[in-house]
Amino acid sequence: MTDLDITALRERIEQRREAMVADLVSYASLETPSDDVDLLARGLEWIEHWLGRTVGPPAERRVHVVEGFGDTVTLEYPSPGGSTEWVSALCHYDTVWSEGTLAEWPVTIDGDHMTGPGVFDMKSGLIQLGHAMAASDALGLPRPGVRLLLNGDEEIGSLASRPAIEAEVSRGGAVLVFESAAEGAVKTARKGVGIFEVETFGVEVHAGLHPRSGASAVDEMARIILQLHGAADIDAGTSLNVGIVQGGTRTNVRAGHARASVDVRVTSADEVARVEAVFAALAPHDPLARVEVTGGWNRPPMERTEATAALYGRAAAVADSLGFELREVSVGGASDGNFAAALGCAVLDGVGGVGGGAHARHEWISLGGMVERTEFVAALFVELAQGSPAA
Repeated sequence: MTDLDITALRERIEQRREAMVADLVSYASLETPSDDVDLLARGLEWIEHWLGRTVGPPAERRVHVVEGFGDTVTLEYPSPGGSTEWVSALCHYDTVWSEGTLAEWPVTIDGDHMTGPGVFDMKSGLIQLGHAMAASDALGLPRPGVRLLLNGDEEIGSLASRPAIEAEVSRGGAVLVFESAAEGAVKTARKGVGIFEVETFGVEVHAGLHPRSGASAVDEMARIILQLHGAADIDAGTSLNVGIVQGGTRTNVRAGHARASVDVRVTSADEVARVEAVFAALAPHDPLARVEVTGGWNRPPMERTEATAALYGRAAAVADSLGFELREVSVGGASDGNFAAALGCAVLDGVGGVGGGAHARHEWISLGGMVERTEFVAALFVELAQGSPAA
């Protein structure tokens, strides 16, 4: 971009600042909990009407419906300048906040800060994307085609939307995930997430009369917990956490059943295989007992590949031209970007709101940061519209 283009873009987006803030207030004032299909439908309806007013009607609309979940919708906005490049933009519209949260915690602005359910994770990201596209198109700046995917189940694992996400990103092009930034940094690597259930089954007998008879499921589970926690490799980025344990019926009965829920985080495919082997090898200590393992991987690791590193390099150069440093980080949480990375896509995550407090009642964003990131996304579109041998 030339200096004149940057100046014009900044002026145009600054002119849109008041509208951006008002739009985010309206959007965040709609409750969209992951488990309420009716509220999700209302939120999605608002989004599509807002995009129609702000960006214009999409050239194509695809809907992926799974009963019991919010709809997944893909809206295609071809390049107005004829660029053959495409970008997939991932934006989930569900939040972790239940219906009624707004009654006790309304959207509030205090100086540069806005607080409210979902403003940081991740409603501000969508508002920034829409205004970046609108400002770019109004100025006639180059822009790639944007394949915008909206899903309503990200906060509960994207179980329904995963097939649609994988199908859309497989159409080609870089993937931008409009999740919130990590203290201003974008995310070029994320851990994979596994959710496993381990059950042990024993033989119930009177604990006082027959202490050597039967088999204790609780005893088996205690040994397994130590084994699982011992399999963690924090230096390699692998954690195994038994977060919930249930078992037994009475203190004077050798337990017949116990259950444990295990959260697993890994950074690489090699660690996925190693952890799978750990679970596969779980066996009872007592021959009268047995062990069952269910569950599996919710999201694969998002590894920092050469393609992602190249995309980050281009994005960092764009940020530098705008006068700020774009840092990159690896984080322990997962997102829909994990699915895209596992398919070999170049992924830049965390290009959404700048603030903090995800999933906390002090969740907030910087309004100045929202303006800066909107400028950044519009400028990044100019870069990505040019294409690249590494794309």
